[in-house]
Amino acid sequence: MDPYNTIKYLLGTEKAVRILEEDNRIVCIVHKKADKAKIKEAFEEAFKVKVTKINTLVTPQGKKKAYITLSGDHPAIDIATELGLM
Repeated sequence: MDPYNTIKYLLGTEKAVRILEEDNRIVCIVHKKADKAKIKEAFEEAFKVKVTKINTLVTPQGKKKAYITLSGDHPAIDIATELGLM
């Protein structure tokens, strides 16, 4: 699966931005059938960063949300700024 097909878009809500700043985690919507290993591989390939942990959940609207924790070497705020989220 193409990394840009796996990761649909990043969330820019107030809660997502707070998590981004405080916990070095990025919140994004991913393909519903993607598992944690595929999400990790796609994110690392697309953004050239090291992912340490991924938590996923399916929202009541049927979308799959991923909380992606990055290693300390790669600030999540830099990725958000690069993509125009901040």
